[in-house]
Amino acid sequence: MSTMTLFHSPLSPFVRKVMVVLHETGQLERVQLQPVNISPVSGDPQLNQDNPIGKIPALRLEDGTVLHDSRVICEYLDLQHVGLPLLPREGSARWRRMTLVSQADAIMDAAVSSRYESFLRPVDKRWDGWLQAQGDKIRRSLANLEQEHLPELMSGFDLAAIGVACALGYLDLRQPEFGWREHQPGLAAWYAEVVKRPSMVATAPAA
Repeated sequence: MSTMTLFHSPLSPFVRKVMVVLHETGQLERVQLQPVNISPVSGDPQLNQDNPIGKIPALRLEDGTVLHDSRVICEYLDLQHVGLPLLPREGSARWRRMTLVSQADAIMDAAVSSRYESFLRPVDKRWDGWLQAQGDKIRRSLANLEQEHLPELMSGFDLAAIGVACALGYLDLRQPEFGWREHQPGLAAWYAEVVKRPSMVATAPAA
């Protein structure tokens, strides 16, 4: 039975991350999906009512409390299931994994921001230097994942791995020109396997 409401758009990589967590932790049936159609310049009145920043994902709990920010929502969901935790509960391993979660979010944020700049802003007002800077963030982060973090990603499909997988999926969807597989073959091999997981298949956005 649904006891929570997720404000949702299937094209958002941040929403997809939450959806993958719901699948992986067996909590999908607890959540009713509330579709919203928002952009940086237009919001959704129902979403804005309880979520002052007006961003998705947002999760309304049974008691009416609204959580927003995918990291907050995913950590909440990780505490609500009985299986193995998706993040270490304590120690240095927790902070290392949370840093990877943050890095994946930064890739998604740069990619989404670039999408807005390229497709919503009038051509004569686009800031090419800013777009280049966002692209550089993505390239540096992908190179770092390839060089430093593959063993961690391969150790299990936890919140860090879920975030990276959703970030790569969004790049494929919106910015295939990055051609990241050519420069990150190890990451590409890892992604080719995790993208087959039922949770990733079920949440794959339509182009």
